[in-house]
Amino acid sequence: MIFRRIWNVNSEINMKLMRQIRRTFSVSSKSTVDFASKDGELRVFIVAGEVSGDIIGSRVMTSLIKLSPFPVHFAGVGGNMMSKQGLNPLFPMEDIAVMGIWELLPYLNQFRVRLKQTIEAALSFNPHVILTVDAKGFSFRFLKHLRATCVQQGMVSPLHFHYVAPSFWAWKGGEARLKGLLQFVDHVLCILPFEAEVCRSNGLAATFVGHPTLEDIPEFQRKDATERRYRIEGNAESFLTEHGISSRSPVISLLPGSRLQEVTRMFPIFSKTVEQLKGSFPNLVAAVHVAPNQNVEDYISKAVSKLPPSVVLVSGGSHQMKYNSFSASSVALCTSGTVAMEMQLARLPCVVAYRAHLLTEWVIRYKAIIPYISIPNILLDSAVIPEVLFQECTPSKLESLLKNLLLDENLGEKQINAAEKVIKLLRPPETSFGCSTLGEMRIPISDCTPSMVAANAILYYQRKVE
Repeated sequence: MIFRRIWNVNSEINMKLMRQIRRTFSVSSKSTVDFASKDGELRVFIVAGEVSGDIIGSRVMTSLIKLSPFPVHFAGVGGNMMSKQGLNPLFPMEDIAVMGIWELLPYLNQFRVRLKQTIEAALSFNPHVILTVDAKGFSFRFLKHLRATCVQQGMVSPLHFHYVAPSFWAWKGGEARLKGLLQFVDHVLCILPFEAEVCRSNGLAATFVGHPTLEDIPEFQRKDATERRYRIEGNAESFLTEHGISSRSPVISLLPGSRLQEVTRMFPIFSKTVEQLKGSFPNLVAAVHVAPNQNVEDYISKAVSKLPPSVVLVSGGSHQMKYNSFSASSVALCTSGTVAMEMQLARLPCVVAYRAHLLTEWVIRYKAIIPYISIPNILLDSAVIPEVLFQECTPSKLESLLKNLLLDENLGEKQINAAEKVIKLLRPPETSFGCSTLGEMRIPISDCTPSMVAANAILYYQRKVE
């Protein structure tokens, strides 16, 4: 009840409004390109609420510019990467970079203000397409309000796309929640191979585009464009030299997260873990990866100043520096999230950790129907990567698992071998470029990236007539 009152959302759209929505949908079966052709330009309103979403959003923006037959104009919310592609963000992305259940409560009023601001900006921009990237807490409220507003004002609603399908399949009652998206989401861009079928079986149009982390590869691959190598090898020697680290000193990469709330929860645990590991590895060097989030940067800079000098900071804004660090590392400790896939690309053995508010953890334990939290384990249905979650996530437990990985090469080799299987499952589907328009453009296989597949779906998806 508290969420309904504070958010002031039209929590239940009545049947009359639903009939209006259906009538709005039946106006046309044209694609995004068809709508844009009337104005001679494509207007895309895009919203990302966290660092990983900012990267995904920036790449989709680049791909839309490349594929669209019309000039593309953007508006919305994003971070530094999207700004480089021409977006002028409405407000700092960090204002909506909050996850969890109880963790959200202190930010509800701020979210409400930002939600209203985003809706008004979208209506003013008059876009052909709305694209939200992950951050479902904010994204779905925004899409729902926007569609309801368009219907109430007698406007033809723009097409709504959501990139990164919500993991409702992992929760009790999740399929029912998926069906609820039909009110305000036209098409879902999925990053896991089984998600598109789950969406479609519940009435949602969906496309599997491949996992966005695989798009890190072209930045390092300079060989024949037709060679598809799904592994990133950074320059370990360059990283060690730059930071004055001896080749005899083991390096551990620490990735505490991209949101301030998770970093403040996880980094103290990670720091104590490294302190305990030094009992067995006195020359151990910790490479702390800092997400390009000003709040996170400020927090970690202050926290690291109190630690021994055997700690180096790695800017999350540089893929080259990040993968150089991975190549120089023997093992990694990461907060659950996209970074688990980065470890797969780098073939770096790791341990995944996660803590949240006690009440949030209780809800997860009660509602979750799958035993794993990291993508490699979920896809292989096996605990290939050690996961240490909730109350079990202690420095002592993490130290024990990391020590085993550092001392037993066979354990690390199992993760490396599993990575080959995982990445094959997550490759972008090249057959998605079968439409005649793209065929005429002769886009090479090397350009069949997740963002290109996503951009193609956005441009040529057609709203069905009812």
